[in-house]
Amino acid sequence: MPNVELTCVTTDKFKTGYFSVNLLNQLSAKDASKNALIPSVLRRGCAKYPDMESLAAALNELYGTTIEPVVRTKGEIQCSGFITTFADDKYLPGENDLLERVIGLTGEILLAPVTRGGLLQADYVNSEKENLCDQIRSSLNDKRTYSLVRLKEIMCAEEAFGVDRLGTVAATEKITPIMLTKHYKKILENSEIQMFYCGTADFSRVETAVLHAFSILPRGEADAGIGTQIRLDCGEVKYHTESLDVTQGKLALGFRLGETMYTPDYAAITVFNAIFGGSVTSKLFLNVREKLSLCYFASSSIEKHKGVMLVSSGIEFDKYQEALDEILAQLSAIRSGDITGQELEGAKKYVITTLKASMDSAMALDSFYLGQAVEGLDFGLEEFAAFVERISIEDAVAVAKSVCLDTVYFLKGNQEEAMK
Repeated sequence: MPNVELTCVTTDKFKTGYFSVNLLNQLSAKDASKNALIPSVLRRGCAKYPDMESLAAALNELYGTTIEPVVRTKGEIQCSGFITTFADDKYLPGENDLLERVIGLTGEILLAPVTRGGLLQADYVNSEKENLCDQIRSSLNDKRTYSLVRLKEIMCAEEAFGVDRLGTVAATEKITPIMLTKHYKKILENSEIQMFYCGTADFSRVETAVLHAFSILPRGEADAGIGTQIRLDCGEVKYHTESLDVTQGKLALGFRLGETMYTPDYAAITVFNAIFGGSVTSKLFLNVREKLSLCYFASSSIEKHKGVMLVSSGIEFDKYQEALDEILAQLSAIRSGDITGQELEGAKKYVITTLKASMDSAMALDSFYLGQAVEGLDFGLEEFAAFVERISIEDAVAVAKSVCLDTVYFLKGNQEEAMK
């Protein structure tokens, strides 16, 4: 099938099988909410099982199989679809085609939705719109999440990365069954599709099951040019302060990885992040949080597909400048080579332990290989762990020297304004 790729991890490590199907589209404010809504609407039922009750009964007959909507982003690529988990028929005496039936039902849900008058069922669309709006609001009620969402919106105001994976409440509320049906047909035909399987079956068996289950998948010209725009420069630092009814301040910083993204060494970037703020042995955790007590929490994370690093911290309102200065001081320390051998080994050990944990999770493997597919990379987790082992202090310093501060976002309380 054109523009459809299947990744298969054959292993007997798990007693359950795992299958995902992901439609890849350019993240955009115009379409994000529609892309996020479609899997939930489709999951309400298909032509053969047109409601939740009959679909639940069908899943129960498949030994309690679950098929759940999923919406993810990899850089500026929005990935929406389904994750299916099911009993591996290798461990079910007398069963030899459960894999085929499970993938078949996943295909039916994606390709044969419940319709009325040629449109996606209106009551399903309206109900799932409400659920999506609630999900967006709920995520923003967590002020740590909210501060990072706002940071990305401000930092990447002219870039797709500033759009949330679920879209917005305002955009969701405007969606009609006609709009959603047109968009569903469009992405079904034009999206690149990534599928992932993890279980005991070999590639040939999974491929045959997929070809049968998705035989009616319409395939047109794939959308050209989807990808992630990587900015290497920062320009003048943007500072933004916002006041809400909160009792703890949230200080979030957005950095760009800079010239290191010309030829990115993802192992060096990952180790640098673990030294700076991405582990419990990091400088942000041990110095800013533990030693100086400037933050209730302080951590950094890398979005490797976009080439950005985000720092998230919780502070007292009056500690803003002190905390900001100290976070930047820790980055300066790494740039100047102030990294002990113990810090380097602690960071590498943390990264490798995390990678090994990912090898024990089918969902983590799915996320990793989806990211690899988006980037066009073909190394596995074990190879990446070997790359990490070879990283030196000089490698981490080189990444730090390339990093530049782009945006500072501070969320403070309304009561502070009232006290002035």
